[in-house]
Amino acid sequence: MTNRILAGALATLTSISAMAADFQSKRPPVDERCFTSESVEQTIATVKPIIADPELAWMFENCYPNTLDTTVDYEVLYGKPDTFVITGDIDAMWLRDSTAQVWPYLRYVNEDEALRKLVEGLVRRQTKCVLLDPYANAFYKDLTKESEWASDRPAPIDGVHERKWEIDSLCYTVRLANEYYRLTGEKSIFDSDWTKAARSIVQTFRTEQRKDGTPYRFTRKTNQMIDAPLFNGIGRPVKPVGLIASAFRPSDDSTLYPFLVPSNLFAVRSLRQLETIFRDVVGDEAFAAECAAFADEVQAAIDEYAVVEHLDFGKIYAYEVDGFGNRAHWDDANVPSLMSLAYLGVHRKGDPLYLRTRKFLLSENNPYYFRGTAAEGQASPHSGPARIWPMGIILRAMTSTSDDEILQCLRMLRATHAGTGLMHEAFNKDDPSDYTRDWFAWANTLFGELVVLVADERPHLLKTKFE
Repeated sequence: MTNRILAGALATLTSISAMAADFQSKRPPVDERCFTSESVEQTIATVKPIIADPELAWMFENCYPNTLDTTVDYEVLYGKPDTFVITGDIDAMWLRDSTAQVWPYLRYVNEDEALRKLVEGLVRRQTKCVLLDPYANAFYKDLTKESEWASDRPAPIDGVHERKWEIDSLCYTVRLANEYYRLTGEKSIFDSDWTKAARSIVQTFRTEQRKDGTPYRFTRKTNQMIDAPLFNGIGRPVKPVGLIASAFRPSDDSTLYPFLVPSNLFAVRSLRQLETIFRDVVGDEAFAAECAAFADEVQAAIDEYAVVEHLDFGKIYAYEVDGFGNRAHWDDANVPSLMSLAYLGVHRKGDPLYLRTRKFLLSENNPYYFRGTAAEGQASPHSGPARIWPMGIILRAMTSTSDDEILQCLRMLRATHAGTGLMHEAFNKDDPSDYTRDWFAWANTLFGELVVLVADERPHLLKTKFE
């Protein structure tokens, strides 16, 4: 960290400490919480005392249970669990966010029956959503509700909040079901509805290889270029080389070049997980083989078209490509990102290709890596210039093998919450009080996941006081 950044961070920290000197809990009163997990509460009680820095400990207690405290709607429908998880300040459920929001709690599913049912309920709810529209990214609990984006064309069907085609939305549904099964061994989630949804996922991926065009369109009346793909909602041309086109990124911004590389890598992992499930659980060898061959095809296309020679960093991943040779060299802090590949299990932390890519992402050669007086970190075209995403700082820490780098990230996160004790979507690199989204449950829970990870793997770092 440069002296300029450190000085700015310390100045910000002094101001924040004065604002939140008493560190009052930002959690809702117990009787107003949406859901309570005994295991999560026990983890808070265990981890918080080993955090030497009182402000960091306070932030952890606020953030880690935030998804359960504020966003979960759990009930039993027709004898089966049903869980709807809003993203926070938007009353809708994103497939991506909902999986990511509960992900840090999956470690408890074998000791906490209530939490296990909650996760099972989310798998079942996501299955309903995929069956409703595999191209949609966000849904309402009431599947008869008209979309707030009804003026989009084509208009979303009832129950769909928004119909932005993002590869990762479907990957996250596979990720959740696969991990739930891996941890519990529970096969009941793989019923006829789930297998139908899984086949729909694979078919949608196949269609979006665009070997025969695509039926997907998305247009919106907007003055923001990133709100919809070009050319009447189709997007820029692609050469059908085996990669899967994504009209939008995990940020919900339209792609520049439709072959979004981290999402294609995520899709390869999802296809391999589907291969295992259909072979070992469903007993459909033919479909398992189809998933395996599809994964091989996409991986080969990634190796040929998405791994490129950079003049300063050698062979690295591009962020987006089109198959014609055009490519974008940057990253977006939203997950899946290139930075998050080690977090998602796509690459080992020490993989040379990943490390070279990571080095590029943390350099001034990445146009969406910002340095300011308050912090430095990854950003997103979604929030424009000068805004750093806490999520990017968190993923940097989670994919690091360096004590110093992890401490640097914790220090910056502690110094940039603007006295709220919670994470935000993005903040001004020179003024953390200028931030977006007061209530962003994914970022909150992800910060808690980071602290628990550090407590598990590098507990000595939590003995640090950031004075």
